[in-house]
Amino acid sequence: MTRTGMKGMGRRGVGLLLLSGVALCALHGIATAQQAPTVDGPLQEILVTAQKRSENLQDVPVAITALTAETLEKMDVRDVQDLPSLTPGLQIKTSDASANPKIFIRGVGLNDFNANAAGAVGIYMDGVFVASPLAQLGQFFDLERVEVLKGPQGTLYGRNTTGGAINITARQPTFETTSDGSLEYGRYNAVKAEAGAGGAIVPDKLAMRIAGVYERDDGDTFNRVTNSTVNAVNRWGGRASLLFTPNEDLSVTVQLHGGQNRGDSRYTQARALIPQDPSVAGANGLCAAGQYASGLCTDALGYADTDNNPYAGDYNLKGKDKVDTWGASVNVRWDLGKATLYSITGFDSAERDDVEDTDASPNSLIQSAYKATQHDISQELRVEAPLTDKLRGVAGAYFLHDYLNTSSQYDILRDLRPLFVTDDNPTGFSLENNVATVGYPYTQTGNSYAVFGQVDYQLTDRVTLTGGLRYSQDDKDFRYRSTVEDVVEVFSYANSKSFDSVSGRASIQVRPADDVMVYASYNRGYKSGGFFGGYTRDPADLKPYADETLDAYEVGAKTELWDKHLRLNAASFYYDYSNLQVFQIVTRDGIPTQTFNNAANARLYGVDADITLAPMKGLEISLGGEYLNSEYLNYVSEGESLSGNRLPSAPRWTLTGLVSYDQPLDGIGGKDMGTLNASLNVSYRSLVYFDSHNLARLSQGGYWLTDARLGWTAPNGTISLGLWVRNLFDRTYIMDINNLDSFGLDALSMGSPRRFGGYLNWHF
Repeated sequence: MTRTGMKGMGRRGVGLLLLSGVALCALHGIATAQQAPTVDGPLQEILVTAQKRSENLQDVPVAITALTAETLEKMDVRDVQDLPSLTPGLQIKTSDASANPKIFIRGVGLNDFNANAAGAVGIYMDGVFVASPLAQLGQFFDLERVEVLKGPQGTLYGRNTTGGAINITARQPTFETTSDGSLEYGRYNAVKAEAGAGGAIVPDKLAMRIAGVYERDDGDTFNRVTNSTVNAVNRWGGRASLLFTPNEDLSVTVQLHGGQNRGDSRYTQARALIPQDPSVAGANGLCAAGQYASGLCTDALGYADTDNNPYAGDYNLKGKDKVDTWGASVNVRWDLGKATLYSITGFDSAERDDVEDTDASPNSLIQSAYKATQHDISQELRVEAPLTDKLRGVAGAYFLHDYLNTSSQYDILRDLRPLFVTDDNPTGFSLENNVATVGYPYTQTGNSYAVFGQVDYQLTDRVTLTGGLRYSQDDKDFRYRSTVEDVVEVFSYANSKSFDSVSGRASIQVRPADDVMVYASYNRGYKSGGFFGGYTRDPADLKPYADETLDAYEVGAKTELWDKHLRLNAASFYYDYSNLQVFQIVTRDGIPTQTFNNAANARLYGVDADITLAPMKGLEISLGGEYLNSEYLNYVSEGESLSGNRLPSAPRWTLTGLVSYDQPLDGIGGKDMGTLNASLNVSYRSLVYFDSHNLARLSQGGYWLTDARLGWTAPNGTISLGLWVRNLFDRTYIMDINNLDSFGLDALSMGSPRRFGGYLNWHF
């Protein structure tokens, strides 16, 4: 595309942004002119902490999908990876069993799976930034609320949130005695038990809550080599919290948490790419689409999976993904009268030892071992105060210390070692033929600092102006070694570098009516530069990469209509994305090589909307959707221009729908017999590419998923039981693809097949 064409597309994107804002205001005028329905059961208020204070969702000028504990329970949301089915514009994928989620919001994210990869979406657990990708999946249980903040959060959150943030809030200790929990059993001998309980230790002074989760199943994939199943799950997590309130002005919450995973590593499907007959070769010399399971295409050692069963394979290695996490946090809120002081202290530690059958075959073509230890200590201090009758301010400082030590390696072409055995080389090692065990141990130490401030000015009763700035600095020290056979050092690399940036926010918020809020905002997000943490034989690959920045322009509206029976929130956005950090796997010297560099820039724009309707008592309907257009504007990788390509994990369309209905049951004489509960969730993702080259082979076409739940709740609401099904129509789909074409295969991570089972929940 020409530069003129790019500018034209940019103008059209801005025009779309402004036009959408006008349309949103017009929509309000049409809706409010209609008569409100005379039915019971208006929508409940949802409180969020997106701006680091408790507010009504409808008062926050940020695009947010907020999921309450009730919604999470109804739709059996088990971990972070289940959120996309309820959140338009959110994509989460992983090639690992219990670590390194790759999170994208509105097409902004990072594909890198290495231990020092810093994603573009921040995950916060009870206000603590979870810096380690090893620890981001372990505390998703006993929850009060999940908030998905869309777009860069450059002031109050700041660090590495060019895509957005996910706020996870656990149930907190209360002075009222409570108990909550669930038991589930389902297909693949799946068991899940989750429980939490708490109450006062010293009335009005000291309260506690203890919660935990245990989950296991036998796995959904059959291993023909061992005649057993793989992709098994086996993990647990726990949390203990104490709330101390010595007086009404001071509260201190201390939390300890931990968890462990002992399930299988991720077993993929091997798709053979090397034609053994010219008739099955495609234009690029690899196996033609539709011929992968023909038996006429194999991997580099002659293996082909020919049964077209996405949940069966031939695996010669018993892979385990062992992850241990533990941590603590202290949250302090101190009301000083004219101001409120907040202190949030966090510590997280994680260790991982993962061995995987990367080639997904009965041969030893390539096997991977990932080992890492990571420790993070963070401290945030924040003060909030009304500066005048019309001016409210917040200011703070943030510090994070991160230590990472890794020792990972790849065992390549072990089955070929007998060909190279000699008296002088009894192991058969041959680096020139890529027959070797190669490693890349390194340590990275980082210190991050930030100061920030934001003010809200009440210009009139209906107009509020907001401005905020954040200065960030990241100091990183990197020590890397490239090794062969564990003991031979190919090269070593050491470097230190500081990165700094200014990010922030400016917005105007207008209330043309009590039930309508419209806003326009500008946000700049920043993600620190750093050092690449993947395997390489070339020290040049390890030179520091630059910061990425994202300038976001957004117009949105939040409305509650028809006497609060209809909630309509919508936003249009335009992103100018610069120096974006891109991870790819390319072929060098006959082996797949990981690369990490900065693409010059990209442009994204789109519209998203959430509609919630309560037309009658007991019935709630939620619909959500997003249209996204994404494009690299100037990107050359390994000498190949990728300009004009779509960004990976950025589908044009994402749609979600949830219908929930509660029907009271009356017995003889009008006796209350409880309530019948039914819910149905559908979601859609259009075509998505898994890498920046936009190859059809490395993509997944559009697909729908459907989940359903049917149950009964006792008259007093304390007990409920029922049946559930996930992926009701047993849709086969690909979650991610690891491109290993230099070894003659693609490794496909498959989505879960249909699962079903029963549940028992309680709330006392």
